[in-house]
Amino acid sequence: MLRFHIYDVFTSTPFTGNPLAIVEGADALSLAQMQTIARQFNLSETIFVQSPENPAHSAKVRIFFPTAEIPFAGHPTIGCALHLAGATGTRIILEEQAGLVPVTITRMGGVATAEFTAPKLPVRHAPTPPHAMIAAALGITPAQIGPHDPGVWEGGPAFLFVPITDLATLAAARPQEPAWSALMQAADVDSAYLYVMTADGPRARMFSPGAGIPEDPATGSATAILAAQLLANGALDDGTSQLHLTQGIEMGRPARLRLTVDVAQDAINAIRVAGSAIKIADGMIRTP
Repeated sequence: MLRFHIYDVFTSTPFTGNPLAIVEGADALSLAQMQTIARQFNLSETIFVQSPENPAHSAKVRIFFPTAEIPFAGHPTIGCALHLAGATGTRIILEEQAGLVPVTITRMGGVATAEFTAPKLPVRHAPTPPHAMIAAALGITPAQIGPHDPGVWEGGPAFLFVPITDLATLAAARPQEPAWSALMQAADVDSAYLYVMTADGPRARMFSPGAGIPEDPATGSATAILAAQLLANGALDDGTSQLHLTQGIEMGRPARLRLTVDVAQDAINAIRVAGSAIKIADGMIRTP
């Protein structure tokens, strides 16, 4: 039997944010066993905690969608770091497939916040499909895409970023088959991240049905990669910019994420994403 914990991430309010399963003592598990457990939990992601390859680090982790392993993800990083830090820890270093991920823990008013530094800076992933193709796949019109240009970016995982003109259109958008599958193939991704720039910061939705995630309540990796999308569209200046994002509103699982981006001479030097988490449950699960 393996010990597991369930956290809600990018929130300090139970039963909101993005649920995460953390499985401890996973050193002896095979990839097939980890995938089976992730499929059993059927959450956006499940993270498996193993002994670090370097004893100076906190843990080696493996992260899984219900359908596949992924090299990096934000909400498992935040939730696992807060779990490992306990009540007093202030620094966690996770060995992820995308690279080393340092996480800083701060506490204020009884709420702990973890901030990770993205292990990889985003790069262009593939040509951007036409507006008409994107619109057909989301059940909207080409005129409802903007004011930014869409883009396909990769920073571990890859996403198609789609700017939306208003919140009503964001709420109405959803994958439409067969146009959705055609769009994902054209963009060479499994996921689309939609966002509206509001006076309070970006509001987002993320769809990835092909990866077993019809909609994700909070996507830390996409939030990090969003930095490149915003810079390419002239929405970030040189210096340090901080944005507060919301996601999961349309799902009834509101989440809050903080994005900090360091830019110098129109290039990104560092990306940090922060959020809180709260424990919901724990227990034991059979080893497959």
